Amino acid sequence: MAKDHLDPAPLQALRANTEVPFERARAMPPSVYTSDEFLKLEIEHVFGKEWFCVGRASALAQPGDYVTCDLAGQPILVIRDREGGLRALSNVCLHRMSTLLHGRGNTRAIVCPYHAWTYNLDGSLRGAPAMTKNADFCKDTYRLPQVRCEEWLGWVFVTLDPQAEPVATRLREVESLVAGYDMTNYTESFYEEHVWDTNWKVLAENFMESYHLPVCHAGTIGGLSKLEEMVCPPGLPTFNYHTILKDDRLRIAMAHPSNTRLKGDERRTTFLLAIYPSLLITLTPGYFWYLSLHPKGPGQVHIRFGGGMSDDYAEDADAAQNFDALKTLLDEVNVEDRGCTEKVYRGLCSDMAQPGHLSHLERPNYDFARYLAARMAHVA
Repeated sequence: MAKDHLDPAPLQALRANTEVPFERARAMPPSVYTSDEFLKLEIEHVFGKEWFCVGRASALAQPGDYVTCDLAGQPILVIRDREGGLRALSNVCLHRMSTLLHGRGNTRAIVCPYHAWTYNLDGSLRGAPAMTKNADFCKDTYRLPQVRCEEWLGWVFVTLDPQAEPVATRLREVESLVAGYDMTNYTESFYEEHVWDTNWKVLAENFMESYHLPVCHAGTIGGLSKLEEMVCPPGLPTFNYHTILKDDRLRIAMAHPSNTRLKGDERRTTFLLAIYPSLLITLTPGYFWYLSLHPKGPGQVHIRFGGGMSDDYAEDADAAQNFDALKTLLDEVNVEDRGCTEKVYRGLCSDMAQPGHLSHLERPNYDFARYLAARMAHVA
């Protein structure tokens, strides 16, 4: 349950927190996670204005393939149209305002589940039963409102802000950083949705640092990554990242022999990319997995969880088997992460919760806090 008292106000507390240089920084104040007031600011100034990732374009390959989301309280659908383009549309019927599609799937037309008003894949109204006796009804005047939608390196983004900077411009440094991985050519092979009982920022920060791996993941991947080999550079305004060197015990984490783009240690380097506000990507030369997060109140987060392999491995006979084994491992890791992050949120709700100093391995968390403060720089 969120705290009712705000002392000090969470935005002022966050600003004070991020004015301290990283070498002396602490974790974000508890009220930034637990406050309904701060969540309202996030919905308005972060999720209501930033680009939000709904998944991979490879999962929307055929005409009629669609995915739905609620972004800052607005129901949206993204669909592949008859001409092969991606469209984002309001997911609300223009008749009595029911939501239209739900989850993910494929459809020949967008049919309202309430009165069967039917829309084409471009959002135009195809037909509406029993409307001939309304003199003012004109089918051609009805079209689902469009939402901005862009594809970047195989990722599909939507935004409610018509003035938002294009994704490719916003993330040009990311594209340059991981150019040798050819991220466009990673095909999604699994997708799930979950809701955990923690704040979305707790889960985002958990991804942004690998300091917790030896403890939280002692039963799975904790022994595969060495703290002394983790590199946490300063973040940029639109993303942060850190890197880990993997060993060849997990072959599909290594660059495929056909990959001549990556050299030396690059061939075993894993990037953990945090693209603001909430797309979190583990990118290895052989496979990827991701989380895309949206808050469901201070104490719950909706998670889009997916992943797959680099197309470099597509012709390998044992690649699918190896990835199935990896997915089993990822599921076990998720169980561990859920336990850790839900414990953190319970602790944050305590009146005795106090933020401690950050490790040098938590540099991305500090940069994330600065990003949030910057998004709300003009809030009084």
